[in-house]
Amino acid sequence: MYGGVSANFLRGGATTIENAEYGTAAVLKFEKTPIYYLLGRGEASGRWILADGEGIDSYPQLAEFALGGGTDHLVNLLEFPKEAALRGVSLSLTSDLPGGFSDDQLAVVTQLFPALGLACYRIAASKTAADFLAVYTGAKTSARILAGDIQRGKGAAINAAVLLADLRNFTALTEVYQPGEIARFLDEHFELIGRHVEENSGEILKFMGDSVLAIFPTGSEEGEDPRKACTAALASARNLLEANEALNLRRKREGGPDIGVDVVLHLGEVFYGNVGARGRLDFTVIGRAVNEASRLEKLCGELGQHLLMSESFAAACGTACERLGSFELRGVSKRADVFKLAAATL
Repeated sequence: MYGGVSANFLRGGATTIENAEYGTAAVLKFEKTPIYYLLGRGEASGRWILADGEGIDSYPQLAEFALGGGTDHLVNLLEFPKEAALRGVSLSLTSDLPGGFSDDQLAVVTQLFPALGLACYRIAASKTAADFLAVYTGAKTSARILAGDIQRGKGAAINAAVLLADLRNFTALTEVYQPGEIARFLDEHFELIGRHVEENSGEILKFMGDSVLAIFPTGSEEGEDPRKACTAALASARNLLEANEALNLRRKREGGPDIGVDVVLHLGEVFYGNVGARGRLDFTVIGRAVNEASRLEKLCGELGQHLLMSESFAAACGTACERLGSFELRGVSKRADVFKLAAATL
């Protein structure tokens, strides 16, 4: 998401944090800095005497410092180890003393910068690892992993509302569109699904091809509340289906495909924890409720519905629902009563 992050410390002023998102003006602004100049020349340090006008015409940042009374500017680039996701850190200092930095001050800075770079690497590596883990596993799941839940088989049985979303007839598109276009379509739909799940306190656990698995745990510090979890899951489902229609209308105007989304909502007990091989674990949910949700999803096309609910979910969600009938689910011994939203609530 970001090409870089900068922290700015001003004597007597507030500390500010700036995130430079890819494709934004902030990235273009970076290309007009002394840091970019040093990177392009393969140099690790630079100094500009602002009192003499050095760099002011070339770099807006230095012109701003000079206007604020700056007389001298130092930049030191420290490269992180190759295995780190981040390229490195740049440390800059600006003086407003007449004559700029003294020789004694420069000697101190020369000793100080490597230590600061090491501290920055430690902080950045830890923060980056946590952020990466959250991106791949979800914020709540990553917190459990970082807290030490990393043993195979370790987990717990929890009650949760399960949301399973699947793109309808998506496989057929792979015969019409190039892989890059297919990936773009997936990203667009997964983005809106993820947004509406997360804004209702749910968590996506897995992307499976063109499907999304998310949960809304019923338990909290206040105790079990199945209705609250189901209400949140239902709000997510309705919002994402509405957003998907808007996405398809836009794409249709651009000559693209209409891709429907089928959503199934279920309520039940799942195992939430680590499963997998010794060297490759997956922190996910498994169990009867997940299997039943997967089987229910197959009924969406047969029944001509984009949103189906199990009996347990319909009973707990607090919204008027209409029974569609009782159906056999592959691999499930008991027939399942299947529901949709009542017409008045659509």
